[in-house]
Amino acid sequence: MTAASAKEQRIAIIGGGPGGLTLALILQRHGIKAVVYEREDSDKNRDSGGSLDIHEDTGQIALKEAGLYEQFKAIARYEGEDFRLLDKTGKIYMDEVAGVDDTGERPEIDRGTLCDLLLNALDPECLHYGHKLIEAIPLDNGMHELRFENGHVDTVHLVVGADGAFSRIRPLLTDAKAEYSGLSMVELNVDNAAVAHPELAAFNARGKMFGLADHQAILAQLNGDGRIKVYLSFRAERDWLDTCDIPFNQPKEAKRKLLQYYSDWDEQLKNYIHCSNDKMIPRRIYMLPVGLKWAFKSGVTLIGDAAHLMSPFAGEGVNLAMLDATQLALAIAHYDDLDEAVSVYEEKMYVYSSRSAGESDKNLKLIFSDDAATKLKEMFDQYHQQAELKE
Repeated sequence: MTAASAKEQRIAIIGGGPGGLTLALILQRHGIKAVVYEREDSDKNRDSGGSLDIHEDTGQIALKEAGLYEQFKAIARYEGEDFRLLDKTGKIYMDEVAGVDDTGERPEIDRGTLCDLLLNALDPECLHYGHKLIEAIPLDNGMHELRFENGHVDTVHLVVGADGAFSRIRPLLTDAKAEYSGLSMVELNVDNAAVAHPELAAFNARGKMFGLADHQAILAQLNGDGRIKVYLSFRAERDWLDTCDIPFNQPKEAKRKLLQYYSDWDEQLKNYIHCSNDKMIPRRIYMLPVGLKWAFKSGVTLIGDAAHLMSPFAGEGVNLAMLDATQLALAIAHYDDLDEAVSVYEEKMYVYSSRSAGESDKNLKLIFSDDAATKLKEMFDQYHQQAELKE
């Protein structure tokens, strides 16, 4: 596919999250139009996630290719790299404090703020909200017909599934399904923490706090809007959220029952539950098989969670989605043939995503194992020692 013919190819991206938006923007910067179909009726990225650490060797590369790196640096929270690790008694194993300048490798930015950066640079005409995909039908000529719930039909040369854990595009390529990882979470929020709950805000510091013990955790993270997002995490059977008798729509009673699961935990850790607002979101954590690959198929591919869903314990979810978007966009811009571009992208993606998925799975098992705080500190110590040897 030459540069001229690239502009004649119709490329559809299913999903308007960070990965899909990054792909559309980098293609746009190379003079290649794409259309983004998003099921929500407007941008909901601000509502669907907390703070993200954007890595130097993945997400930041994508931002550079998207022309947004300097804007990102101006608003990223480098102090968000602060990290505290405790066990249930309140014993501190790690208390890392980030520098005050922009030299960190993994600065934080809220998901909504990141997507605003992408949206502000993207041609709004390529965005189509309120388009829930019903099915993608392969045609004899290698193209795909896309049918949407609202009646819209499109025929495209390439459809890219950027539609997350339960992708409707993935079944075109593989029978692999997202499987329950063995981990369930209850998401809470402590609003305006510095003002409303200054003691908890001081305890949490400026970044992440991990409290680990008994195959469960309290994970907390300061967001850019001043709230602390909290994830109460449990190793549990898949149906536990349905059978645990916690009425998530009755906050007062739900908090009382949740506190029972942390009855012997330090009071400062239990304050994350006491101080949270009334909104609770129970969720199961899913993953795809580590090292998932599929046979190449003309006119269709996947990026992000649709391609390599993993637990959040490698910190790579949004970073890999944006790296996928970068690799795919650059391949499309570079290669004469669209199929060749997709094939080159997929082979690269399999290598780095498999590595990260393996790391994520290993970390999940470690974080919810016996004596997890000690083991996690030892892992970080080894990482720092290896980094020092490379310098």
